[in-house]
Amino acid sequence: MPSDPEEPSTVLHTRFDPSEAPDAAFVLTVRGGIDAGRSQTVDGSLPGAVLVGTSPACTLTLTDRSVSRRHISLEVEGRRLRLRDLDSTNGTFVNDVAIRDAWLRGGEVVRLGDTSLHVEQGAAKAIPLTEDVAFGSTVGGSREMRRLYPLCQRIATSAVSVVIEGETGTGKEVLAESLHANGPRASGPFVVFDCTAVSPSLVESELFGHERGAFTGAVAQRKGVFEQADGGTLFIDEIGDLDLSVQPKLLRALDRGEVHRVGGNRWIRVDVRVIAATRRSLDALVDAGRFRDDLFHRLAIARVELPPLRTRRGDVRLLVKRFCRELGAREEDIRPEVISRWERHDWPGNVRELRNEVARQLALGDLSAAEPEGSSSEGAAGDLIERVLAERLPLARARERIVQTFERRYVEAVLADHGGNVSRAAAASGLARRYFQMLKARMGL
Repeated sequence: MPSDPEEPSTVLHTRFDPSEAPDAAFVLTVRGGIDAGRSQTVDGSLPGAVLVGTSPACTLTLTDRSVSRRHISLEVEGRRLRLRDLDSTNGTFVNDVAIRDAWLRGGEVVRLGDTSLHVEQGAAKAIPLTEDVAFGSTVGGSREMRRLYPLCQRIATSAVSVVIEGETGTGKEVLAESLHANGPRASGPFVVFDCTAVSPSLVESELFGHERGAFTGAVAQRKGVFEQADGGTLFIDEIGDLDLSVQPKLLRALDRGEVHRVGGNRWIRVDVRVIAATRRSLDALVDAGRFRDDLFHRLAIARVELPPLRTRRGDVRLLVKRFCRELGAREEDIRPEVISRWERHDWPGNVRELRNEVARQLALGDLSAAEPEGSSSEGAAGDLIERVLAERLPLARARERIVQTFERRYVEAVLADHGGNVSRAAAASGLARRYFQMLKARMGL
């Protein structure tokens, strides 16, 4: 899996070390522009990258109108400071050279719009890190993840709305479930609404429900996800894809704690905590007029940015061990050279892609023990592989056939272990309930 040529990999292949700490600290001071005198230290003490821009959500908030809402991100990596331009309108310049991604060592002048920042190296300090290697179902022992866990614990015990940001496959839904399970609403429902999975014309009905006869096809009264999540947590996935026309109604539901069914004539009180997730930059969507600023601020009371797997040093091996256990195998069933190769990959699909690779590796070569005679499944894994090989299919199709059979058998087995209960089976599998349900439905089980 080659790296994106425009986004160099910064993975350091080291083992987890509880005593590790950032090697350097940097101080940014505004020397020119209307915000002169402001400063910000970047030393790894805050989870995620430090953002600079005009959005109130940024760590260093500027008032210069020529600066974008999210203009740059800054993160210490070793002895250097990595600066990324976040698709700003007016660009970013380091010592008068336009950049998209640059490494700084101190002494540089960074220009954003009409604002100039002077970068100086400061005194490094040890950053206190938890020794936990998981938060609920969210797994990771890297410094990047261990910095998040104390914040996640505080968020879990609160009632505020949360936005979880991160690339596709980083585990946003799993983290949302972990926040729910570790908070005071754990005994209540956890309901998922995916903004990309519903037709725009049906979004309002799915969110708030409808009365019988409200529209063509509404043959019965139906509760929306807000009512379904009453007393618990509503997870709104890909909130950045929510249709603009529905956003004011969502804002009212958050502010007033009440919903109005489509075709109804009364307001219904609901007690719901909302956790939203997005792979998009909500700040950029606000700038583009595609996301309401007031809804953004109402949702983003707390924010968590999940790092991509390529920056989570040492987590690949830890995740492989977890996935093997979930899939009923041992870590030793995957050869060490395979894991070493995986540690050098960039994983554009992140944790989800790694899990799929573990399942493929186990299904294709290492789980060859025969099943008991009389089994209703398709026979031994080794026999299946031989049959697929005999068909001389293209590699992609052969792999797909074997993985589908493995996933079907796995889902059947874990459901049998838990009496058909999807929630318990999903938890035992280490999967989000919605994803497990999708697997089950895809297999016709």
